[in-house]
Amino acid sequence: MDPSFWIALRLSLEVALLASFLLLLVGVPLAWLLAFRRFPGKSILEAIFLLPLVLPPTVLGFYVLLFLGPEGPWVRITGLSWAFRFEGLVFASVLFSLPFALTAYREAFLALDRNLLDVARTLGSPWWKVWSKVVFPLVWPGLLSGTLLAFVHTLGEFGVVLMVGGSIPGKTQMVSIYIYDLVQALRFEEAARASLVLLGLSLALLVLVRLLEAKGRAWKSTTA
Repeated sequence: MDPSFWIALRLSLEVALLASFLLLLVGVPLAWLLAFRRFPGKSILEAIFLLPLVLPPTVLGFYVLLFLGPEGPWVRITGLSWAFRFEGLVFASVLFSLPFALTAYREAFLALDRNLLDVARTLGSPWWKVWSKVVFPLVWPGLLSGTLLAFVHTLGEFGVVLMVGGSIPGKTQMVSIYIYDLVQALRFEEAARASLVLLGLSLALLVLVRLLEAKGRAWKSTTA
């Protein structure tokens, strides 16, 4: 394999890992809020978070580029330009993969038996103890599978990262863009090898997601 492929794959893995970690930090409390709280505008907020599911990736990428670019609001607020940088790739990946992680997290919380939470609160347990002793043991397979699903989705994304990061080798050229560039250069044999590696990695991670979902269902059935 061309060394450029491994550089692009490493960059993609780094972006996917960091984006998945940030999604876990942001998505879990947000999913809890959407699952158990009622407030004005909740439906509109949910629709906004799910918008990347239906928007063309290039449209989302275009607006993110405007936001992060030299003349965008992000520069005026922070003084930092994240367009065509690693940070911009991570930011765009978090937005693009948020619906996948958020949906999985929310479903994991909705599957909880509310009676268990009510009993724990009645007994006077603090919130951190309710989470560590009741909530987390029941929902961790769903949280992990949602995070892995977001990781796989980020690993294979193309349109958003191309708009925000371009195709700068060693800096913003993720593996999906690397494969696209090979096809554009008519280097089909190299593109086929690179695609096969990405296909195998994505398939393995998706199998792991399904195994975790099955484990979660089995765990809930034994504790019901």
